[in-house]
Amino acid sequence: MPNVSIIGSGFSGLSAACFMAKQGHDVTVFEKNSSIGGRARAFSDSGFTFDMGPSWYWMPDIFENFFAHFNKRPEDYYKLLQLDPGFQIIFKEGSPMIIPASLEGIYEVFESIEKGSVVKLKKFLAEGAVKYKIGMKELVYKPSFSLLEFANYKTLSGAAKLNMFNSVSEYVRRYFKDERLIALMEFPVLFLGAMAKDIPALYSLMNYAALSLGTWYPMSGIIEVIRSMETLASSMGVKFETSCEVTKINIVNKKANEIQTSKGNFKTDSIIATGDYHHIEQELLEEQYRNYDAHYWKKRTFAPSCLIFYIGVNKKIKKLIHHNLFFDASINDHSKDIYENPTWPADPLFYACCPSKTDNSVAPEGMENLFLLVPIAPGLTDIENIRESYFKKIIARMEHYCNDTIMPHIIYKRSYCVNDFKNDYHAYKGNAYGLANTLRQTAVLKPSLRNKKIKNIFYAGQLTVPGPGVPPAIISGQIAAEQLLKYFN
Repeated sequence: MPNVSIIGSGFSGLSAACFMAKQGHDVTVFEKNSSIGGRARAFSDSGFTFDMGPSWYWMPDIFENFFAHFNKRPEDYYKLLQLDPGFQIIFKEGSPMIIPASLEGIYEVFESIEKGSVVKLKKFLAEGAVKYKIGMKELVYKPSFSLLEFANYKTLSGAAKLNMFNSVSEYVRRYFKDERLIALMEFPVLFLGAMAKDIPALYSLMNYAALSLGTWYPMSGIIEVIRSMETLASSMGVKFETSCEVTKINIVNKKANEIQTSKGNFKTDSIIATGDYHHIEQELLEEQYRNYDAHYWKKRTFAPSCLIFYIGVNKKIKKLIHHNLFFDASINDHSKDIYENPTWPADPLFYACCPSKTDNSVAPEGMENLFLLVPIAPGLTDIENIRESYFKKIIARMEHYCNDTIMPHIIYKRSYCVNDFKNDYHAYKGNAYGLANTLRQTAVLKPSLRNKKIKNIFYAGQLTVPGPGVPPAIISGQIAAEQLLKYFN
């Protein structure tokens, strides 16, 4: 069997490795960093364990589908708990909006905020279910080489229901008037790379995922999903080379035949590149073998980067739950600071994850583990005094909401921002979430899954189809593997 080299060990790389190994191929995964997981790595320090990146577990069916390909189930590897409540949104005034696990409970929340909204919510979620079925069961599994892939009866008959040419913003406002409900329904697209007025209403399927399918947590953190995929891959013979940065892809007779790395050169019969697409093309391939030039990348619209703080607190904090969205500032103003006039936000929204509310293993007894995230525009100047000024701002806002002191009780602190994304992942402009899911960057309009000049190189991950997010990344690895298998056959 031909051997396969996979560049990157994030969700898409691990997924691709598993699918190639299942077919009997000799697979090696090359990882630049010292641990497996890409953006979903974890680290431990001072008794705390932090997921470094993804912290939301949505669309549980996508994880189930992945493991089912190998006659496995998520519960074979990790304990999955549905969070109840799933999350809360904190506004500038009034009580937080707490989203329970049950739909009946969600109906009560909506009705308490806007009379008559339950009927509208039921219709909204029913339409979301159709979008989810078409979008996440069919469209995302297509390689998007040609529009003809989408020209089948099922897809065309459902196209009118996808609302591809309406925006999330206008679609949500057809149903709801209260600004709090609008904020709830728009927040899932905040990280997709544009303001809600510029994101296709197709992505309201994320509301269906959040409200109808629930918010889940794998005990010990998202890193457990990475570990489970690594275990699965290893059980099928996949080899891992960590602290092994790929520095060049060698081409002979229009085929990749060798990769140069910090650990030496490795012969290869094929490559699935799941690291930063821009870096792989611009730095690892000679110019004549690239799909896109530097000008192409400069014109793309990117999803946000982010400023992250990993915090250990030596006491329990009042009023926080596992997932907390601080919308006690203007979502519109912050979105403009990300997407329309890229600058450090004057008054940022932020997200606070406190997994120690659910999981005793991530913090010492009686203490809290905090993951704080501020979405920002990619490419911003990233210096320590800017990071520190935002840290003080968001801690002060948390203290105000919680009516509790936090700053004096912080015993561990680490920050992560644009420069770190560049250094650790070669992320273009230090982006955190890949390309924006705008209409002009959807499906066939995304960077191609295959190298158009070198037939044995394919790409996967957040800069190609289907797009950013953990479930799409898993699917991306599967699609790339399927296309490489077709090449071998």
